[in-house]
Amino acid sequence: MRGTLSNLGNMFRVPDLRNKVLFTLGIIIVYRFGANIPCPGIDFNAVHSLTSAAGKGGVISFLNLFSGGALTKFAVFGLGIMPYITSSIIIQLLMVVIPKFEQWREEGATGQKKLTQTTRYLTIALAVMQSTGLAYVFHNGGGGLLGNGSSLNIDLIPKFTAPRVLLIVLTMTAGTVVVMWLGELITQRGIGQGMSILIFTNVVATLPAGGASVKAEAGIPKFVTILVISVALLVAIVFIEQGQRRIPVTFAKRVVGRRMYGGQSTYIPMKVNTGGVVPIIFASSVLYFPLLISNVLPSHGWGKTVQTWISAHLAQPNDWVYIVAYGVLILAFAYFYAAITFDPHQQADVIRKQGGYIPGIRPGAPTERHLQTILNRITLPGAIWLAAIALLPSVMLALWHINNYPFAGTTLLIAVGVALETMKQVDSQLMLRNYEGFLK
Repeated sequence: MRGTLSNLGNMFRVPDLRNKVLFTLGIIIVYRFGANIPCPGIDFNAVHSLTSAAGKGGVISFLNLFSGGALTKFAVFGLGIMPYITSSIIIQLLMVVIPKFEQWREEGATGQKKLTQTTRYLTIALAVMQSTGLAYVFHNGGGGLLGNGSSLNIDLIPKFTAPRVLLIVLTMTAGTVVVMWLGELITQRGIGQGMSILIFTNVVATLPAGGASVKAEAGIPKFVTILVISVALLVAIVFIEQGQRRIPVTFAKRVVGRRMYGGQSTYIPMKVNTGGVVPIIFASSVLYFPLLISNVLPSHGWGKTVQTWISAHLAQPNDWVYIVAYGVLILAFAYFYAAITFDPHQQADVIRKQGGYIPGIRPGAPTERHLQTILNRITLPGAIWLAAIALLPSVMLALWHINNYPFAGTTLLIAVGVALETMKQVDSQLMLRNYEGFLK
């Protein structure tokens, strides 16, 4: 304990690192401030009703998790970081089908700048679409986003006129742009990856209120059981997140002038959970869009039938149709994201050009097939693990009839992943200046 406190003190003895940590904390304070300022034109009594209704589960509970409670307050930062995350994932997926994006990725820093700019524009477009959809949905009582098919009895936007809706849309879109800017500031001048830090902030901000809600709803015995399961899950997540398969690579010796270079051995680290929490986020986004689209369908005939089915199944996390669809989407996106982030063909080509080889495997096509086989094998347990983590709260909802489960696997996965990556950066900064780090 004394050693940990000493290492924590080392973090503030380095002026550069201390400034980065304080800058990051300052940005987090600004972000949480904006997450509690409601948009103009909103009925505050309806905001309290929406917050209470979100505690009963439904898709709104999951979306509210990633906004740190700002969505149910219809705050300026109500959309949080979700539009940017969705935009980033879409751009990564489009790299597979649009040659221009693939070309930009190969151009290095210049191409990355173009991709970042495109991601920003797409983020603004998604923010406009989502804020408009949410304004329309909550003007009509919730539109299936609330749990148990319930709806609000009070109008969130009492004077639903075009100028007022436009003001709300512009406010939430501007808030999304500011959030995106704050995340980039943390990445440039703070400590850790900016967007991940903001997601971590949102997730942690909902834990105390969520824990109190579970205790009041489920009682002490179930609450203690949930805490024990969460601690065990926390240990398992740390173990899996650190797990990796190391592929040995040997580089042949070569003579340049009178000196001999090469002959070194290294490895390619392949994580068990390659995609992290990204497949969960994207699967949730895919299940979220049918709910928004169903609100523009006709309110009678086939449109009413589709709305009823979507509201009864895809809007209920404790429904088995939702659980199965959610699990299948997570598995699919885990494989898809792993294929995007690790290209066996490109990796095999890089190894061949650098004069390296995997022991026992010929360079070129055999190396590519070997890497592809390992990727498929290691992605399967990672994808199953990810689906189990994400579906745990849904199973708890279905079996114990608990409406709010804040210590879900997704929450812990985000918290552990971001904390580990941030601590690795702090460690590298401390060790660079001959200080002892946190991680052993």
